[in-house]
Parts: sequence; structure tokens; C-alpha cells
Amino acid sequence: MTGKTDYYQVLGVERSATAQEVKSAYRRLAVRYHPDKNPGDQEAEECFKEAAEAYSVLSDTDRRARYDRFGHRGVDAGGFSGFDPSTFGDFADILGDLFGFGFSSRRSTRRGEPGADLRYEVALDLEEAAFGVEKTLEIPRLETCETCSGTGAKDGSQPVTCAACAGRGQVRFTQGFFTVARTCPQCGGEGSVVDDPCTACRGAGRVQKERTLDVKIPPGVDSGSRLRLVGEGEHGRKGGPTGDLYVDIGVRPHDTFHRQGPHVLSEVEIDYPQAVLGATVEVATLHGPEKLEIPPGTAPGRQFRLRGKGIERLDRAGSGDHVVAVALRVPHPRSLSEQQTDLLRALAESQGKAVKGGGKGVLEKVKSLFE
Repeated sequence: MTGKTDYYQVLGVERSATAQEVKSAYRRLAVRYHPDKNPGDQEAEECFKEAAEAYSVLSDTDRRARYDRFGHRGVDAGGFSGFDPSTFGDFADILGDLFGFGFSSRRSTRRGEPGADLRYEVALDLEEAAFGVEKTLEIPRLETCETCSGTGAKDGSQPVTCAACAGRGQVRFTQGFFTVARTCPQCGGEGSVVDDPCTACRGAGRVQKERTLDVKIPPGVDSGSRLRLVGEGEHGRKGGPTGDLYVDIGVRPHDTFHRQGPHVLSEVEIDYPQAVLGATVEVATLHGPEKLEIPPGTAPGRQFRLRGKGIERLDRAGSGDHVVAVALRVPHPRSLSEQQTDLLRALAESQGKAVKGGGKGVLEKVKSLFE
């Protein structure tokens, strides 16, 4: 299989399928297409990988919700780049009893412990969220010790087989009719112990370092968006797989614009004559200044829509709109000249409206200004 097929179609389930139905569907496909049952069959291998990728998304509550809302882009934007072989371990509880070969979990301590996933919060300006941005992150994490290559043993020495479990990582004891196996307390399930520890990591096999990452944040993200960077978490122990880094996005409030999904809202003030007679005004948008035609008789609160001048949609192609609401600017009397004040009073007098400071003869006084 090639291309990005809908994950529900890949597993052959409805979008309303329960977690158990998703798991059962993946199990059936895994049995059918597993490479060990189809040696040399490239198509079967691709089918197996695609099913594993679909299950890795639909079995995770958060990722499934993002996929249902945004499609492939919702799970790809954070660095999920298709099938990841390290995710085999996540499915060991499904596949472990299906095949006779040594399919072992990534969680197995004998094969190494997986590194922890990390979480990092990034605050963006509205412009950065709208158009995308590249951020440099400083991530503190545990990495494999370069001095001992993660063994935890001093240079020139090697871990030795644990005497308590004879290298099995488990100790067994009998309780009545049952034989019970438990993780070896001496080696913690490793099967080996370090007698002469590495001085750099003190036998831990990992050291604390700060990793610098340049992360491309796609346009259209919003507060609550999360990016997944595969393999950028902490290194595993004893050769275990590396964890992932989750970047949580927060968007700061803007002084001028208010965001509603892909749409942007703002306000423009106009004067009374502009509202009555109409005007062409300039409004600010994320994309730069735009001309807005105000028709005659525009009432305060009326909204005008600038198509495509909003924010790029994360879930599909296209952008939202910029919606401009009209507000009436009322000047303070002290900011008006005597002539402007007389004109307003004359207007009120002509309409039969009473205003403070008005008097008879105001209209005649104004008329004289134009003689």
C-alpha cells in the first residue's frame, strides 16, 4: 500500500469503532501481513507497516482526536513520519502470542528500557502562529554516556553476569503448585551488574545534557496544538529506544486582533459623517493594511468580511476571513474647534434636537460662515 490512506479504512473499521474494535482489527491484519509469515513479500510488508501506523494513531486517545479533527496533517505536523520500527514494542501485547519467533517488547528490561517522553511548552505571538515559525529549543535530557557507550562500566571493563539470576533477569520461586517469576532484585532485570562503574555517568549509562533543536512550527497552530518530535526525548537505557518530545503550543493575546479558529476579528472606528455619507477607510490585518468601503448609512456594530485575510487552516487548505466591526468615534467637546461645535449645534437645531449650549440664532450664525 502506498500513499496516505484513511486510517479507519486501513484497519477496516468505522469512525465510531471502540478501542477494542480497533485493537482487534489491527491484530487480524498483523497476523495476515507480518513479514515473518510473508518472507520476501514487499507488498505484505508495506501493508503491515501501514496497519501499524494506523493503529499507533487510533489506539492513542489524544492522537485519534487530532486525527478525527484535522486528518493526517493533525498527526504529521509534529514529526510523525509514517511507520516507526521502534513502535513494534508498543504492540507486543497484541502480537507476542501470535508467532513462535522472538518478538520482544520494547519495554523488556533485557533488551533495554525505553527513554522517557518529554514535554516542552512554546509561547507564540499571533503572527507566528498564523504564518508558521522556526523556533530554537534548548531541551535538557538524559543521553547515552559517550565514555562507556551506555554500558555503565568503566573503560576496559564489562558488566558481569548477575549471580542471583544467572543472567536471566528473573528469579523463580514456588508457591504451592505454582512457579512464580519476578524481576531479579539484584540486577533489576538487566541480567548483568556493573562491578567497576564508569566515572562519567557513575554506572547509570546516561548523562544529563542540553540538546538544541530547530523546530519548524506549521502555520495555523493554536493554543492547545501539540507537535510530536519522534526520537527527541530521553535516550533509553541499555540500547532501549529513545522517547519522543511533545511540544505544546500556546498563543499570546494580541493587542488589536481577536482570533476565532481560522478567523480574525478587529474593530475600526469611523466618524459620524463617514457613517452617514460613506467613506473608504484603511484597516489593519495580519496580511497588511487593506481598504474597506463603508457604505452610506452604516450603523455602529455592522460587520464587514475580508475574505481569505484570516489564518491558514491547519485541518484543510485555505484560510479564514478577517471580520471588521464598525464602531462610532465620538470626539470630546474640548477637542472640537468653535466652528465644528457650531456646525454640530446647527445640525441638532435643524433636526429639532435639544443640545447643551444651543440657542436661537445658531443656524443663522453657521449660514454666515458660508456666505
